[in-house]
Amino acid sequence: MRKKIIFWCLICSVAMMASMLTAYSHSKEDFAGGPGLIGMLVITTAALLIYYLKLDSGAELVPAAMKIKEQKKKGEDTTKSVTFKDVAGLDEVKEELSEVIDFIKNVEKYKKMGAKIPKGVLFHGPPGTGKTLMASAIAGESNSHFVYASGSEFVEKYVGVGASRIREVFEKAKKNSPAVVFIDEIDAIGSIRNADNNSEKDQTLNQLLVEMDGFNTNDNIVIVGATNRIDMLDPALLRPGRFDRHMFIGNPNVRAREEILKVHTRNKPLGEDVDISSIARKTHGVSGAHLASIANEAAILAVRKNKTKITNEEFCQAIERVLIGLQLKNTSVMEKEKRVVAYHEAGHALIGRILKNSPVEKISIVPRGQAMGYVLNSTDEDRYLHTRDELYNKICTLLGGRAAEEIVFREITTGAKDDLGKANEIAQQMVCELGMSDLGNRVYKCHQNGETKPMVEREIKRIIDMSYKKTKDIILDNSELLEKIASELFHKETLTGKELEAICNF
Repeated sequence: MRKKIIFWCLICSVAMMASMLTAYSHSKEDFAGGPGLIGMLVITTAALLIYYLKLDSGAELVPAAMKIKEQKKKGEDTTKSVTFKDVAGLDEVKEELSEVIDFIKNVEKYKKMGAKIPKGVLFHGPPGTGKTLMASAIAGESNSHFVYASGSEFVEKYVGVGASRIREVFEKAKKNSPAVVFIDEIDAIGSIRNADNNSEKDQTLNQLLVEMDGFNTNDNIVIVGATNRIDMLDPALLRPGRFDRHMFIGNPNVRAREEILKVHTRNKPLGEDVDISSIARKTHGVSGAHLASIANEAAILAVRKNKTKITNEEFCQAIERVLIGLQLKNTSVMEKEKRVVAYHEAGHALIGRILKNSPVEKISIVPRGQAMGYVLNSTDEDRYLHTRDELYNKICTLLGGRAAEEIVFREITTGAKDDLGKANEIAQQMVCELGMSDLGNRVYKCHQNGETKPMVEREIKRIIDMSYKKTKDIILDNSELLEKIASELFHKETLTGKELEAICNF
């Protein structure tokens, strides 16, 4: 549209200039200011012509997407400061990667044996577990050039742009061999191809596959990918010869958490009462990123209180802040609601203690985040296998809050929303995935409609109802103990695990 307007303006300007030149040539006396006016028309016409030619060339239509070589290149970072000393809790992964690092540093030794360097290493697992840090450590340990790229950088609406960027990344790696090419969130470009995918995404993935196949034995290059969703990746990307090694990096166990905390606290002044192993037990199931955040939050809290050292109090507050949320200090909770919350949390703690679930570290009815109250548990060991009875006990513990509300107040509240969601999720896994129900050793697709869905729903309901009845029976049998815990919690607002044991054993 703009091009058409400029074109017609140019035509009009030329016509006016021609008309004035003709009139001026016939009668110069009638056009006293003719030369100046004609000069202005000439300048205007020339400007319109230049502007029209620039539009016609189309040089500015696609340039922002196509000027790849002028972009800021993240792969220029050749820092080797990150090593395996900075990565704690992944001893098995380090041991597996030591061969790759030794291959990069002593390539001739392996060539004599006819061995080839693994072309690709794929890290997969939950977020925040150290996948990116481990890739940097590979480059640091092997003194290699580190070329970083994110999967989203290769996604463009213009066909061919992503493939061109893939070529540039690998050309840079070949020029700076030995090199480690790291593609973070590789599922952005490596997802399974199907008829719904756009051609640009397919071309980008095809170019990546070609580049990975194009390495020869003289290219001392390793490509490392990281993803949270390995199930989304194309099979052609996962086959041997491309990503030869798949390494799962999960959340750390209690020993690994202790090592990670030592790394993140080694430059921080700690008080004498800080017990790193105790903190590791309190942080069951969290990732390395959470642990780094806890150590940092503890340091910030110590500075806020004008302390010279970080004490155990700051670490406890940091755990609650990171895992549960900020403490709401100015909330005005009605006395009735406060009492309901006290009985709710006392119900959780009582059922957990009687059924011998994880030891209680702390009970609180001080609002944090979106929670009106919470129960913190600790554990001395990490469990990877659970029996059917243990899963039933978990469901009972989750339902303990609602059962206590119903028994004491003869009504239920919205406070059990999250508890119900978690309880139903465990029951669904027992029925659909684990074969731990009366339906036997069968696996069902719970999210799909079919003839089996009503049967599955009835079985999930049976498990929840049976667990809820068992929970109510336990609370009725221990009503006096529930009263003691709730009363103490209502007045103190916070109880430690030791104080809970003292009440129960009194």
